Amino acid sequence: MATVDTRKPVAPSTAKPRERGGRRPVSPGRIALYITLSVISLLMVVPFVWMVITSLKSPVEIASQDAGLLPSSWQFGNYVDAFKAAPFATYARNSFIIAISHTVLNVLVASMAGYALARIRFRGSEVIFYLFIAALMIPTYTKVLPEFLIVRFMPLAGGNDILGQGGSGWLDTWWALIIPGAVTPFAVFLFRQFYLDLPVELEEAARLDGLGEFRIYARIMTPQVKPALTTVALLTFESSWNNFLWPLLVTRTDSLRVIQVGLSVFKTENGTQWHFLMAGTTLATLPMVLLFLIGQRYFVQGFATAGLK
Repeated sequence: MATVDTRKPVAPSTAKPRERGGRRPVSPGRIALYITLSVISLLMVVPFVWMVITSLKSPVEIASQDAGLLPSSWQFGNYVDAFKAAPFATYARNSFIIAISHTVLNVLVASMAGYALARIRFRGSEVIFYLFIAALMIPTYTKVLPEFLIVRFMPLAGGNDILGQGGSGWLDTWWALIIPGAVTPFAVFLFRQFYLDLPVELEEAARLDGLGEFRIYARIMTPQVKPALTTVALLTFESSWNNFLWPLLVTRTDSLRVIQVGLSVFKTENGTQWHFLMAGTTLATLPMVLLFLIGQRYFVQGFATAGLK
C-alpha cells in the first residue's frame, strides 16, 4: 500500500550566506558608510596634526616655501619658550579655576532646577520651563552687552554706590568671570528631560521610606542620570575653557587673564609667532581631548538618550 508524504515542503532559506567563522559578509552599503566616516574623521584630524607639527618647527622653516610636511629638526623647546614668553602658568590656573567653578555650579544648580521642573508640580512650572526654552533661542553675542552693563554697574561692588555709580563694579574680579556663566538654559533643559524619563515608583518608594524631597533628588534620582551629568559637565568645561570674548572684556590685568586671551600675545602688529602660537594652542587643546576620551561613553550616551525623549 502506497503511503502519502504529509510533510510540508521546506521553503528555500532567505538567510544571507555566512562567511567562515559564522560572520555575515559586510554589505556594500556598510563599506561605503565606513569609508565616508573614515574620510570625515581624517578631515577633522588634519588641522590638529598640522597644529602639532607646526608647533615643532623653527620660525625660519615655517616661513620657508620649500619646507616639507615634517620639520627638519624637531623644536621641542618651543613649548618651554612659549611658557617663558607669557605667564601661561597663571593663565592656565585661571582657566582651570573658572572652568571647574562653572562646571560644578552648572551641574549642581541646573540639576536641581531640572528636577524641580520635572518631578515637582507647582503653579507656573510650565511657564518657567517655556522661558528656559525661549532663552535657548537667544544668540550668545546679543547677551554680551547687557551682561557687561550688569557687571559694570553692580551695586555696592568695586566702589559703586547703591545705584551702581562711582566705581567699576565687578570688572576685573573673579565674580565677573564666574557668576555670569554659572548656569545655562541648555543644562536645565537636558536635566529635565532625563528626570522625566525616570519611573515614578522610585520616588514613591523613597517617600514611603521617609525621605524628604532633597534626599530623593540627591540619593535616589540623580545617580540614575549619570549620562546627563557627564554631558553637562563636559560641555560646560569646554565652553568655559575656550571662552575668549567675555574674559577679554571684563579683565584688565594679567593676574586674571585666561589661557585663550593669553594666546593673543603671540599675534602682534609686527607679525605672528606661529611656532609659539601653535605650541600654546596645543597645550590649551590637550585638557579637552583628555576629558573627552575619559567621558566619551557617557557623553555619547547622554546625547543619544536625550534625542529619544
